[in-house]
Amino acid sequence: MGWFGIIVLGAAVGLAGAWLHPLRRATRARWWLAVVAGIAGAALGLMAGNVTGLFHDGDTLEWPFCTAFAFIAVALTVGLFSRR
Repeated sequence: MGWFGIIVLGAAVGLAGAWLHPLRRATRARWWLAVVAGIAGAALGLMAGNVTGLFHDGDTLEWPFCTAFAFIAVALTVGLFSRR
């Protein structure tokens, strides 16, 4: 996938997560913070998969693994910045 794909994937997940999160109206987090969290989560997922050897067969598990990490990062970021 490469780093360009990771950035695009993280940005897309960040924008979608900022727009679709149930707490988005009660949050102090802006859309750009969700995009940064998505990119960081996808990059962290890529690095974790490479370190553990999970991606030894190519890109089969790379996309869903990085997407899941990005979704978790965005959900936690928007949720933690919500006003309660």
